[in-house]
Amino acid sequence: MTVALMWEARALPGKGPDLLAWAEERLRELPGPPVRREVLRAPQDRVLVITWWDAPYDADLPELPEPDEGTTARPVHRWRFESVGGA
Repeated sequence: MTVALMWEARALPGKGPDLLAWAEERLRELPGPPVRREVLRAPQDRVLVITWWDAPYDADLPELPEPDEGTTARPVHRWRFESVGGA
């Protein structure tokens, strides 16, 4: 089974590059590599990280932590999805 973990944060104004660098560094520190990972950015200094894992839906998987205080405009949003197939 493939499980996708999504992590999304909105940086404080002007902190977008810092948040992006922080997320990329935390990905390198994960205890095990995901099958796939992707980092995206969007207007308003938003950063989205998606990691894909070959694991059961309820597996204990490494997730990115909360960023340092003074970096984000709100708490991080997290979602877990199960793959239902694809092309």
